[in-house]
Amino acid sequence: MLSQAQRTTILELNTQGVSKREIARVLGISRVAVRKVVRSNSTALPELHRTEKAEPYRQQILELFDRCKGNLVRVHEDLMAAGAEMSYQALTAFCRRHGIGYAPPTPAGQYEFAPGEEMQHDTSPHELELSGRKRKVQTASAVLCYSRMLFFQCYPNFRRFDCKVFLTEGLRYFGGVTTRTMIDNTHVVVLRGSGRDMVPVPEMAAFGERFGFQFVAHSIENANRSGRVERPFSFIEGNFLAGRTFSSWEDLNQRAREWCDKVNSTYKKHIRAVPRELFAVERLHLKPLPSWIPEVYRLHQRLVDIEGYVALNSNRYSVPVDWIGRRVEVRETKDKIEIQLDARRMVTHRRIAEAEHQRVMLAEHRPPRGQRDARPDPHPEEKTIVAAAPELADYVAGLKQRSRKAVTFALRQLLRLVREYPREPLLGAVREAGRYGLYDLDRLERMILRRVTREYFLLDGGSDDD
Repeated sequence: MLSQAQRTTILELNTQGVSKREIARVLGISRVAVRKVVRSNSTALPELHRTEKAEPYRQQILELFDRCKGNLVRVHEDLMAAGAEMSYQALTAFCRRHGIGYAPPTPAGQYEFAPGEEMQHDTSPHELELSGRKRKVQTASAVLCYSRMLFFQCYPNFRRFDCKVFLTEGLRYFGGVTTRTMIDNTHVVVLRGSGRDMVPVPEMAAFGERFGFQFVAHSIENANRSGRVERPFSFIEGNFLAGRTFSSWEDLNQRAREWCDKVNSTYKKHIRAVPRELFAVERLHLKPLPSWIPEVYRLHQRLVDIEGYVALNSNRYSVPVDWIGRRVEVRETKDKIEIQLDARRMVTHRRIAEAEHQRVMLAEHRPPRGQRDARPDPHPEEKTIVAAAPELADYVAGLKQRSRKAVTFALRQLLRLVREYPREPLLGAVREAGRYGLYDLDRLERMILRRVTREYFLLDGGSDDD
C-alpha cells in the first residue's frame, strides 16, 4: 500500500504535467498504482474492508479461551476439531486486535535519584561450578542508585543472618550509607505488609538504625521501581559466571569483589559515564559509617555429644573431651565458629559455609592414637554416691560401662534416687538389679517404689499380698 507521502507526491507531479510513466519510474511503483491515485485525486489512504477469518467464530473463541485457561494453542486445536479453517497466526492476530487475552502495554516510567538518596538490594538464584560440581547459589546484589556502583556476593542460602552479613560488607565496600535501602518485599526483611505499608522485622529495623538507613519496599509487581539492582543480574550471569569455575566460597566471593572493582571503573553506555567517577560525587553525600561496626553473629545453645563434638547446621565441630555432656554457647560469625564453655575456655573453628555433614576436629582435642588420658578424678556425682552409700560402688562401676545414657546423666539420676528414697528399699532394689545385670535406672526406680509401697504403706491388719 502506498503511503500518504507517496500519494501526495504523485498528485503534485501530475499537476506539474509529468507523465504517469515518468512518475512510476521516479517513485519505483507501477503505472497502475499511479493511475488509481490520479483517478481518486485524494491523498487519504483507502479504508480496508477485509473480512477476518476468525470473526464468525468470535463467540466460540471466547468460550474456548475461558475453558482452556487462556492457552491459544488449545483454543486453535479445538476450533480445528470443530471444523474451522484458519491458521494459528490468524487466531492470535484476531485475539490481539480485539483484546482477547492481551492487555494493552503501559509505558515504563523513569526514576531519578539524588546522590546518597537510595541503595537498592535484591537476590537472584544462579548456577555455577563450585569445588568441581555444579550447584545453585543465591546472588545478593546492592547498587547505589545515583552512581550505579555495584557490589555482590554469593551464598549457599540467604537468611536473615546472611542478609546482615552482606549489607555490612556492602556498606563497608561503598564506605558510606544512603538514606534508604529499597528491597523487593523479601520475607528476610518484611514482617508484614508490602509497598508503602511494609513493616520490617524488628531485628532488621534495628540493624538499619545502627547504620542510619531505613528499609523501604516497592509495590508488588512493580519491578521497575527496583530496576537499578534488577538490571545487573543478567550481566553477572552472562559475564562474571560464564565460563568460570571456583574452588571455594572464599575464592568465589573474593573474585566477585575484584570483578566489581573492574566493572565499576569501566564506561557504561546506558548512563554515559563511569560509575567510579559518579561515585566520587555521591560519596560526599553518603552518611559516614559508625565508628565501631559490631561483627554479625548468631548465638546457639548446644550440648556436647558423647564423641566430643558440637553439631551446627549438620556439621560437627570438636571440643576438648572433658566438655562431654556439658552445655556450651556457640557463636556463629561469617568466618568462625566460637564454642564457649565459660568465660575462660573457648574453642574457635573455621566456619563451613553450608551443610556438608563434615566433622571438623582440632588436633589438640584428641590424644595420640593408642593412648588415652586417664581421668584425674571420678565424676563428682560418683564420689557423692559412694560416700553416701558405699554398697553401691560395684553397681556404679557397672552403670558407667553398660548404661545406655550418657555417664553424667546416669550418675545424676542415680544420685537423685539415693537422695530421695529410703536406704533399705534402695539397696535391696540395687542388689536385685545388679544380680540380673539391670542398669535401666527408670526400671530401677519402679523397683524401689514397689519395695517402698510394700514396706512403708501397709494397712493395719493387712498382709503383704493385699
